Amino acid sequence: MRNFLLATIVIFSLAPAAMAESTIGFRQIKLPDDAGARALNVSLWYPAIPSGTTEVVGENAAFYGLEVQPGASIPPASRPLVLLSHGFGGSWRNLNWLAGELAQDGYVVAAPDHQGESFTEENAAEVIPLWERPRDIGRTLTALLDDGRLAGEIDRTRIAVIGHSLGGWTAMELVGGRYSAELALKDCNAGKAPPQCRAPRLLAKVGIIGGGKADPRLSMDLRDIRIRAAVALDLGPAAGFLPETLEGVDVPVLVLAAGVEMPQIAAIRADSDYIARHLPKTTTVYREIPDASHFSFMQLCKPNGEKIVEEMSPGEGFVCRDGGGRGRAEIHAQIVETIGGFLKEKLH
Repeated sequence: MRNFLLATIVIFSLAPAAMAESTIGFRQIKLPDDAGARALNVSLWYPAIPSGTTEVVGENAAFYGLEVQPGASIPPASRPLVLLSHGFGGSWRNLNWLAGELAQDGYVVAAPDHQGESFTEENAAEVIPLWERPRDIGRTLTALLDDGRLAGEIDRTRIAVIGHSLGGWTAMELVGGRYSAELALKDCNAGKAPPQCRAPRLLAKVGIIGGGKADPRLSMDLRDIRIRAAVALDLGPAAGFLPETLEGVDVPVLVLAAGVEMPQIAAIRADSDYIARHLPKTTTVYREIPDASHFSFMQLCKPNGEKIVEEMSPGEGFVCRDGGGRGRAEIHAQIVETIGGFLKEKLH
């Protein structure tokens, strides 16, 4: 999927929309290098004062985009914040649709691009390590809290993180889970190795160093106490999370799992099961969507989207496939309803 996602950056466009004006404001900012931290590109969605200028963002030949009002003013009010973390090799576009739904419901939404995930297998060691992902979210949160001009006033008591795939891993780190590469990879020499053992680019991100040991920074405590709830969308890999750290998570967590597994990725239903099994029962909600695939959580494909993806990146058209039951739009409706109900109940 990496080649195609890179291509989406090239063909991404802001196209004028003929539809009715949207109430979703949209802007993109860049956080500069800070004390050794890399610069971050951050996309923002928010309830907006109608500006009369409507565009579609995040659309390309294969995927639908979202109608927004770029640069629209933010009405004065204190609002809850949702931070989004995309999957491995992705970008803000992947959860663009969900951000729009949340903004329509009154949330400010922010999604940093986790850069450094666009390398080939040959130079995978150059990939930015996993522990930088939670730091990206933390830096984004700090910027929004410190400067109300970016996205308006944020209600500091109502801040959540939502992550898809490796973004779900990121979300669990932010609420207190701690990861051990040794635990994750202990069965790699077994007859049926876990999916993460077959993903060399991902293994590079876990910081494998000399002798097959993991960089100790991977096991750092990356919890951010400002975050009050978390949602994991078909997360993975999860097997390396230390059970005792998951048991100590003290914020509500919603775990959504795809019922249809895909052999092409290193995230399986067992990852979501593992997380839900070790999180506190009283504050955890687990739901499986039987006819959803891993990519059902991403943006809507156009009718000929799979064919276009195949033409641009042969063998990767599966990103447009769901479980063969409902269409992706119907699955999205269920996802939105589930997440919306969870956040309304838990962020109070």
